[in-house]
Amino acid sequence: MNPKPKYDVVLVGGGIMSATLATMLHEFDPTLEIAIFERLEKVAKESSSAWNNAGTGHSAFCELNYTPEKDGKIDIKKAEYIAEQFEVSKQFWSYLINKGIIDNPKEFINSCPHMSFVFGEKDVNYLKKRHDALLKSPLFQGMEFSDDHEKLTEWIPLMMQKRMASDQLAATKMDLGTDVDFGKLTVKLIEHLDKTESVEVFTYHEVKDIDADGKGSWNLKVNDRKNLHKQTVNADFVFIGAGGYALPLLDSSGIEESKGYGGFPISGQWLVSRNPELVEKHQAKVYTQATVGAPPMSVPHLDLRIIDGEKALLFGPFAGFSTKFLREGSYLDLPESVNFKNIRSLFGVWWHNMPLTRYLIQQVTMNKSQRMSHLRDFVTDAQEKDWELMQAGQRVQIIKKDRFEGGRLEFGTEVVVNKDKNIASLLGASPGASTSAFAMIMVLENCFADKLKTDWKDKLVEMVPSYGKKLAEYPELINEIRDYSKEKLELEY
Repeated sequence: MNPKPKYDVVLVGGGIMSATLATMLHEFDPTLEIAIFERLEKVAKESSSAWNNAGTGHSAFCELNYTPEKDGKIDIKKAEYIAEQFEVSKQFWSYLINKGIIDNPKEFINSCPHMSFVFGEKDVNYLKKRHDALLKSPLFQGMEFSDDHEKLTEWIPLMMQKRMASDQLAATKMDLGTDVDFGKLTVKLIEHLDKTESVEVFTYHEVKDIDADGKGSWNLKVNDRKNLHKQTVNADFVFIGAGGYALPLLDSSGIEESKGYGGFPISGQWLVSRNPELVEKHQAKVYTQATVGAPPMSVPHLDLRIIDGEKALLFGPFAGFSTKFLREGSYLDLPESVNFKNIRSLFGVWWHNMPLTRYLIQQVTMNKSQRMSHLRDFVTDAQEKDWELMQAGQRVQIIKKDRFEGGRLEFGTEVVVNKDKNIASLLGASPGASTSAFAMIMVLENCFADKLKTDWKDKLVEMVPSYGKKLAEYPELINEIRDYSKEKLELEY
């Protein structure tokens, strides 16, 4: 079946973001004609794929980079913001379960304590201050702190093996943490949409160019990569959720808002163990401080992963560099993305981020034995035979114009919308998939504001009961929605 010449909405990319937005739009208005184009043979094969990300339901429970220390005080504003975003995602997924749109939540989300673990007097003091600061927010009630070796051995026995009694160690633990298979969730959403009459899903179809048609809509050049067929598809609204390829597609649209953006691709690898004896001794996601010069998504962590019902341990990520913008992209992606509109931004980032360059060179040149040495900071007696090296996903960090430095490297997730509100794109990486529902509501607020205030308002509140409220200011509501999502998602904390 070939695509139709005209749709109300086209979504580029078959990952968690497009799946989420398409599901929301279909729930708001089942008559909307929607098309999803994915360039690979299956959806959720790139960043959303289970082994291409750590599967952390980012809630700022364990990620220390969300709570910087400034003038001796811990700033928790970003931590609260991130925690609220994941609560939105859990509410939306609970709605989907309640409506029977998807089933069996344990196939994509499972309870998994989130922990921060630090070494040395300085970081132990920081972690204690962080814990005290976070407990003042109702979003982090229940977080535990300990620097007692006996308690730490109870929490993380694998990591405490063969530790010296004199080692200064501390950890925090939040039982509300989760492990999420975003690939499985994406497939569930797309399968549901594909069964409806108004949503069409096309795999092996690549959008190569997006141009304004001069009438308030967009013409997309679509290549059928399997049947070698090319055609133009028109859409009133376009969302670009194509991972690393979002950047060149956004640039092809020619919108003013895309000017000056560049991309810095970073790849990664994990050490993975499926040894059941090791897995049994580590039932948490444990994060520590980032190495000096490392990008935030390279914060070392040792995680429990649950994929297709099987448990494994994952350590990393080890950063790398590739000029590809997608794992299954082209080595020409980076050079072909350079143009007169972003070359100053790209050069400025390179010039002002020498520590990052050195860090990447050091990471790329590491062999397995050197990677194992880093793992032994977490598991002191780790054996090479128990761990295999696995390729992770490809991320493209945002580069934005900066009037002083030429360009600035951004490590968050950003929504870009044009002035006519008829094309939007998601750029960036972490916290990424965890914020999918929140990020797509931002797209709706920007591009369908009138509808959200009228026809779609009640449905949105049904999807996300906390919509419009800053959760940190409503302790009772936090407890209500967490109890609701715990029941619907069958969480066990």
